[in-house]
Amino acid sequence: MPKGIYECINCGHREVKDSNEALLEKSCPKCGDDMLLVGFELSGEEIQSEEAVNEGLYKKLMEFYEFGEMRHEGQLTAFEVVAIKEENFEKVLRELEKFGYWAALKKRDGKIVLYVFPAQPIKKDNPWIGIALFIATVISTFFAGYWLSLNYVAFLDEFNLPGIRNVYLNALAFSISILAILGTHEMGHKIAATIHGVKSTFPYFIPFPNILGTMGAVIRVKSPIPTRNAAIALGVSGPIAGFLVAIPVSIIGLKLSAAIPMSLAPPMEGGIYFGQNLLFMILYKAFFGNQDLLVQLHPVAIAGWVGVLVTFLNLIPAAQLDGGHVARAFMGEKLHYYFTMAIGFALFMLGILWPVWILWALIILLIGRIGNPGALDEVSPIGLKEKILALIVLIIFLLSATPVPISTNIG
Repeated sequence: MPKGIYECINCGHREVKDSNEALLEKSCPKCGDDMLLVGFELSGEEIQSEEAVNEGLYKKLMEFYEFGEMRHEGQLTAFEVVAIKEENFEKVLRELEKFGYWAALKKRDGKIVLYVFPAQPIKKDNPWIGIALFIATVISTFFAGYWLSLNYVAFLDEFNLPGIRNVYLNALAFSISILAILGTHEMGHKIAATIHGVKSTFPYFIPFPNILGTMGAVIRVKSPIPTRNAAIALGVSGPIAGFLVAIPVSIIGLKLSAAIPMSLAPPMEGGIYFGQNLLFMILYKAFFGNQDLLVQLHPVAIAGWVGVLVTFLNLIPAAQLDGGHVARAFMGEKLHYYFTMAIGFALFMLGILWPVWILWALIILLIGRIGNPGALDEVSPIGLKEKILALIVLIIFLLSATPVPISTNIG
């Protein structure tokens, strides 16, 4: 087993340990804090022949790189890269996978090192689990839409306003809308993963008995992300795709929503109010102008609002969230770790405005301790297209930012 190079997350102490676990808790000999795996030691018996590496694999590697020193420990072989002949690391990975190997291209102590190691087996998924979860989410979102529709229809009846009074039709529209947004978001990830050769599952929808009927949807990535360009593509694809569906859904929903002047509104006691973001503020003004109105959102509008909120939450640039993958592509592992911790503590402070942020802070700090391993290739430069995509999702992040998503008071 190769020896790992570990660094303390508190005092920065480094040392080599006989382990390759990602995190060693309370193991720093200086301060007693946790230590993170930051690399592998190249020490060990130097190989002067090709015996330790499959001969065909070694010949293939020579087509892509010029090597200096080669070291071998256990199942890990490390090559000092003198020159890179093939800039497309995804092509390199595709060729190595034919031999049953993966590789990682890293910078270590001023040198470029290629780590070659056996590819991990990828288990097949049971498709019936995804189908069952989808059916359950259809049912849970329909019932959530039904409850939201009852409130909407009650508002229409109370103030004798025109609108769609069929609660079942409204519930179905809500279910279809929210599933379309969440499904498109995850399929965006799936398509990007397929393009870049990353193994992944189809979306898993998560049913949940709350006012929305779901906790979202996820896909599981089952193989490493090859390059920083691929990490950005995977990170931005879901939010952009979901956001593009959430916009027309929000527009249709606001068109179906009902409103009365605040002067006619009865005194408000309790109730649920959905927080504002820049996108909805723009759409509100387009539909209702600057009038002082009490707006009862149609269930479809609420589905659009949820889609925008999901986009915002996923784009938080921390840990292994979508935004976290994008940020990690531009940052080193250590810098992104501290960045994640800073965001976690900032969300604690936002808990003053919305207590649920405290839960989010705990989640981010918890998963952030594991770190974000980043792409296999952290040497090749980030492309112009990927930089533009990162800028686009930054704009989307600002448009969808919702400091107080849900409250029980107006304002």
